Amino acid sequence: MARLFGFSIEDTEPLSPSAVSPVPPNNEDGTDHYLSSGFFGSYVDIEGVYRTEFDLIKRYREMALHPECDSAIEDIVNEAIVSDTNDTPVEIELSNLNASDGIKKKIRQEFKYILSLLDFDKKSHEIYRNWYVDGRLYYHKIIDLKNPHEGIQELRYIDPMKMRYVRQQKKTDKDRYRLANINADNPMDFEFPQIEEYFIYNPKMTYPASNPSSLGGTAGIKMTRDSVTYCTSGLVDRNKGSTLSYLHKAIKSLNQLRMIEDSLVIYRLSRAPERRIFYIDVGNLPKVKAEQYLRDVMMRYRNKLVYDASTGEIRDDKKFMAMLEDFWLPRREGGRGTEISTLPGGQNLGEITDIEYFKKKLYRSLNVPPSRMDGEGGFNLGRSSEILRDEVKFSKFVARLRKRFSYMFHDMLKTQLILKNIITPEDWDIMQEHIQYDFLYDNHFAELKDAELLNERLNMVQIAEPYVGKYFSQDYLRRKILRQTDEEILEQDKIMKKEIEDGIIPDPNAPVDPMTGMPLDQTAQMDLGQPVMEPNLDAQGATTQASGKIAEMPKGGEI
Repeated sequence: MARLFGFSIEDTEPLSPSAVSPVPPNNEDGTDHYLSSGFFGSYVDIEGVYRTEFDLIKRYREMALHPECDSAIEDIVNEAIVSDTNDTPVEIELSNLNASDGIKKKIRQEFKYILSLLDFDKKSHEIYRNWYVDGRLYYHKIIDLKNPHEGIQELRYIDPMKMRYVRQQKKTDKDRYRLANINADNPMDFEFPQIEEYFIYNPKMTYPASNPSSLGGTAGIKMTRDSVTYCTSGLVDRNKGSTLSYLHKAIKSLNQLRMIEDSLVIYRLSRAPERRIFYIDVGNLPKVKAEQYLRDVMMRYRNKLVYDASTGEIRDDKKFMAMLEDFWLPRREGGRGTEISTLPGGQNLGEITDIEYFKKKLYRSLNVPPSRMDGEGGFNLGRSSEILRDEVKFSKFVARLRKRFSYMFHDMLKTQLILKNIITPEDWDIMQEHIQYDFLYDNHFAELKDAELLNERLNMVQIAEPYVGKYFSQDYLRRKILRQTDEEILEQDKIMKKEIEDGIIPDPNAPVDPMTGMPLDQTAQMDLGQPVMEPNLDAQGATTQASGKIAEMPKGGEI
């Protein structure tokens, strides 16, 4: 194959040759078709929905321009990406990463550098909206090929209509990947497929419907897999092998809403005005003369003056008949004479229940609560029991979208850290599961729910505290009522011990002064002197001092 544009990061510890599988590697993103078979992501849809992903992206972008659909998209994007004057929309979370503080500091610095390349603080709303509408996102990672250790120099957005992701089976000298060559005795004789991945960039914005390999150099520029950040929505049409957007299931709902709105407008224009019906008495005239007489009467009383707003002229258009004009009907002899009656307009023209139904259906298809549709009700931050279930589902949906969108940061951060020799590809395979991204949260429902749960648990602990040591243990309260995990228990014990040593909080096991309620100082030495002993009287009435000597009674005066 021809040389690809870009760079590749090779794994120094590839998979063992004996670890084989008849299933080729895949990313579960719908790109399970191969270039070698002549099938390149195109699908002839008999129903006429879409033929290629090119047409699909165009349809998604047209849907996003519809007012109701745009309003729902804005609700989702505003909930997922929260812009704040003080905080960045997303931060990296490394508390679960088992690495040194120096490595964590470098990872945080490189992540901030990637955000600055994306200008994410200012363009986060547009980036997320493009990903949500198109269902995929491409960024070209530009590096200095002479000095790759400097890392990524620039990140350039690529229109998904100009880029295609291709997975091609590697060809070998002896193509033994055939069913007839399988040796049932030794399955290892079966040659397992190897897949190579690359992108095709075509600046002309045309979808290659045929086999690009047969088009030579005119098919576009082939770019390596590692030089492009590729982030999809995660929705896949397995039957057609296409990556879908979250707008896909709203196509039918939006078309139905458009049709019902158009039909309502047409019905109201045609049925709203009252029209006159002229019954013209033609007597015993023949059919031809009766029709001629009817036309003469019609032209005599008809006056159709049209004002042309572009030229300011008034012209007579009697030769054209519109759908809102009067009716002229002939009437034979024997009936009533010439008569003019009125045809009433349509009834219940203010009924829009069907439009409201399809609007709610559109919002449900986009996973947006229908309660957000009108926007008439005010925002009430009450108890979590007052929160609608649709809002809880919506918050989980937004969290799932954030998780999927963060793969873009994951791929860019991986390239940056490996190019700058901060970590190795093997280290990244171990560390990537523990690197999380914390988006700025504006959904107060989750915060309110956590606060209420903590309040209820603390009340339960207060009620159960008198029974500690009799029916419950301290460990039971922390695990069952406060729901603390083993890691949280060890972490809190360590923090409390340190704060007691630093004097931030008092020691709960220290003796307490019953008068003041303050802990007694064990280090202070107070000299209270010898205790005063009460004098004891012996049998003879003499007093005994504390030293043991008998004290003489003083002699009093005589009375």
